[in-house]
Amino acid sequence: MSLGAVNTGLTGARALQAAGIGVLLILPFLGGSDYFMHILIQVLIWAFIYTSWALMGRLGLVSLGHGAFMGIGAYTVVLLWNFLGITPWLGIPIGVVLAVLLALVIGFPCFRFRIVGHYFALVTLALGEVVRLTIIALRDHTGGSLGLTPNRFGDGTSWYALQFADKEYFYYIALAVWLAGLGIWVLVDRSMMRYALIAVGEDEGAAASLGIRVTVQKLRITALSAALTALGGGLYAQYLTYVNPSIVSGVTVSLHIVFAVIVGGMFTAFGPTVGALFTITLSEILRISFGAQIIGLDLSIYGLLLILFIIFLPKGILGSLQDLAAKRAREAKAD
Repeated sequence: MSLGAVNTGLTGARALQAAGIGVLLILPFLGGSDYFMHILIQVLIWAFIYTSWALMGRLGLVSLGHGAFMGIGAYTVVLLWNFLGITPWLGIPIGVVLAVLLALVIGFPCFRFRIVGHYFALVTLALGEVVRLTIIALRDHTGGSLGLTPNRFGDGTSWYALQFADKEYFYYIALAVWLAGLGIWVLVDRSMMRYALIAVGEDEGAAASLGIRVTVQKLRITALSAALTALGGGLYAQYLTYVNPSIVSGVTVSLHIVFAVIVGGMFTAFGPTVGALFTITLSEILRISFGAQIIGLDLSIYGLLLILFIIFLPKGILGSLQDLAAKRAREAKAD
């Protein structure tokens, strides 16, 4: 493929992305039901959380415990608001700091003693469940398995309390956070940290001999991923005005994150967003079609789809489409 064709393709892709973002910016002014806005806000928030996981997942650090960081971010902001009256503008950063500290406490011994691959995945899996069980055990404060609702402030619309009766406010907050997540993805993609972690993934010993600080690089990307996930968890709690250990922490949430990223494509910036759109749409279809008639149906379908995607579309929906487009471009040039 010629350099001109590559540049034309990149320009076209960027123009399409810019047009899509432009549509998102004006979407609330085009009309639409509250239900549609609700789904869209969830897609944006979850897309941000999925992107946060993919930052480390695509570089060989497969975590199955990101539900722990999300749960910490969600519960910290609600607990600080309900019991101490601390505004979410401070509660969310505190939750982010706590999630980063937990990531460092868990990550340092793992990376220092080269606990990698499926062993690292199992450690993080246990971490997610420990956080969930801790939340349930502290039921006097967290509400246990019944969950917790943030105290309402005034008429329900307040920047101080980060509570809004009108969904447009939260839509633009979610959109801004999602765009920030994409920006961070691009920065990481262009940084030396990415190349260092790729080298570490190939051979830790060889990477260390080249002067790469293996443990430090792994801790940096893990802390960044945990921080962004906790931010997404805090924002999600504020939007729903309700937290429950089953929806913001634990193994189920962690596996949903991994599933969505694999489905969308973890190696492209917009892959996690495609995964969010796919999984949330699927969840709504299942909820409307079956409701609570068949308990666990969504998890069974997720598991089946995950197996199929790993076998037939290992690069996810977006990654596979990009490969297909590149293949057709090569075939057109050969003709």
